[in-house]
Amino acid sequence: MNRVSNRLAAIQPSATLAITAKAKQLRAEGAPVIGFGAGEPNFATPQHIVEAAVAAAQDPVNHKYSAAAGLPELREAIAAKTLRDGGITVSPSQVQVTNGGKMAVFEAFAALLDPGDEVLVPSPYWVTYPEAIRLAGGIPVIVPTDMSSGFKTTPQQLEAFVTERTKVFLFVSPSNPTGAVYTQAETAALGAWAGEKGLWALTDEIYEHLVYGGHSFTSLPRVSPALEDRWVIVNGVAKTYAMTGWRVGWLIGPQDVVTAATNFQSHATSNVDNVAQRAALAAVSGSLGDVVMMREAFDRRRQTMVAMLNDITGVACTEPSGAFYAFPSFEGTLGRPIGSTKPATTLELAAAILDEVNVALVPGEAFGAPGYMRLSYALGDDDLAEGVSRLATLLG
Repeated sequence: MNRVSNRLAAIQPSATLAITAKAKQLRAEGAPVIGFGAGEPNFATPQHIVEAAVAAAQDPVNHKYSAAAGLPELREAIAAKTLRDGGITVSPSQVQVTNGGKMAVFEAFAALLDPGDEVLVPSPYWVTYPEAIRLAGGIPVIVPTDMSSGFKTTPQQLEAFVTERTKVFLFVSPSNPTGAVYTQAETAALGAWAGEKGLWALTDEIYEHLVYGGHSFTSLPRVSPALEDRWVIVNGVAKTYAMTGWRVGWLIGPQDVVTAATNFQSHATSNVDNVAQRAALAAVSGSLGDVVMMREAFDRRRQTMVAMLNDITGVACTEPSGAFYAFPSFEGTLGRPIGSTKPATTLELAAAILDEVNVALVPGEAFGAPGYMRLSYALGDDDLAEGVSRLATLLG
């Protein structure tokens, strides 16, 4: 008999968190490490949100259990924010507040999937999606995209991957890790196709406010009437409001899905931390002024990073349109001597780069895209320039 269940033993650790942890360890040992791994803004949470949390911590009402579905006023505010930002009308009862965006993803797949159900997952994909699908008993069906397609899929491509067991189409725009943003027409076409196939659509909107260069965010359900009530949105405060550590996310969907997710959470964790929920309430119901400031900084860093990466021999980087990641190809650098090694894969190359110049990148293997690397430009301007300069010196 196994000591650890096969179900949990099969889960792979998060490569992004593993890289960040190793970088922090080296930094604690005195190494001048620059980390491009974490998907985390380098800004502090806006002050009015922090002040709301301080006030909440001092109010005894927040010292007790609250509803597993979330504070009623926060669910109402999320519903209002969804109409404001996505153009979708939902009732507060269709909102489930979760312990971070990751929990929303896990609960959504747990609510939708039975063993053997298939999910269409365009790659490159965020590392957690396949694990959440498998843990719910589903099967991730990887639909590959690359730089030549702008890291986007189409109904024509998806058609080749559909089977009688396909139940869900996963849609992410802006994308982690590529920064790809689908146009409204592309989004509508994918929604129409999924609707015609009778599929569910799970759409991750966590980067909705981080788009650049004239591009715009389109919420899939708003332009996809053919989906009817077969869609679920996952979102949270982490990226937009620099609140990664506060751990507040949510899912929105039909009442039966939300009820199932709420029942699950009532046994798994009960309510999300009340102080964090009060902070999230201040975030989603407040001004987007701080978001504008952060987006302008990300945009500047985005352009700097892309230009610097494309100056490195063997590296090719398209300009990301959203989120805060660049996803360049390092194929042209493989096989070159790096220290005492000749990395043949980006997994080996990332390890060599960290050892040789103390720069932490996440290899594309983590995202189902060997040959690429993900670099976050959510770190400071000086660290960004220094880190990419080290890459240039090492790789030529």
